Amino acid sequence: MRLFRTIALAWLLLPGLVAAQGFSPQQRADIISIIRQAMKDDPTILKDAVTALQQDEAKTQQNAVSGLIADLSDALLRNPTDQVAGNPKGDVTLVEFYDVRCPYCRRMLPVFDALLKQDPNIRVVYKDLPVLGPGSIAGAKALMAAQNQGGYVKLHALLMAANPAMDEATIKAASDKAGLDWARLKRDMEAPEIKARIDANLALSHQLDIQGTPAYIIGTRLLPGAVELAELQDAVAAARKK
Repeated sequence: MRLFRTIALAWLLLPGLVAAQGFSPQQRADIISIIRQAMKDDPTILKDAVTALQQDEAKTQQNAVSGLIADLSDALLRNPTDQVAGNPKGDVTLVEFYDVRCPYCRRMLPVFDALLKQDPNIRVVYKDLPVLGPGSIAGAKALMAAQNQGGYVKLHALLMAANPAMDEATIKAASDKAGLDWARLKRDMEAPEIKARIDANLALSHQLDIQGTPAYIIGTRLLPGAVELAELQDAVAAARKK
């Protein structure tokens, strides 16, 4: 069976492979005849070969992403301006790229809460990634500005449950409820360092080819989109083993 799979892989690369190897016309005809007969004898070989190629490609891509995550570890894990939640001294760090208006990010909140409740040794790094328009940018600015008052986590919980339109009235109401100084928050939102942080997060997401929110980095794995609790747990367990 392994021989037939090897033959099937060669079939996928023909005729270029055969021509490149300098086979004679008769040899090329013989090879193609063998491959065709193998396909007739067991049509599942081609399907298995395609699956194997896809798996190899996925593994290659994952290895490339893992290497990139390792190269960017300081920016991902140790940026002193990022908000840290969960257990700041946890043995595994989970980085979340999210948009405060993103419905999938909001859908992940109970999953995220369940993960942290079951595993209190996870350190969380929030990466605000406002990709859904002006409301998202305003929400990200408000959250970053709230750090100056020690209110990021409180405001995060309120905004993620608020009207996703994320207009000024919504942000002010959440700010008031969180006990923040609204005048100071509004002023701090326009600080140049806030814009610089958002730009840095966007650049980081582009380097990692993050296509949307949410996206999670655990260890050297990138988990895009809304995922199941079990997948997050598996990634945490794998990171601990390393």
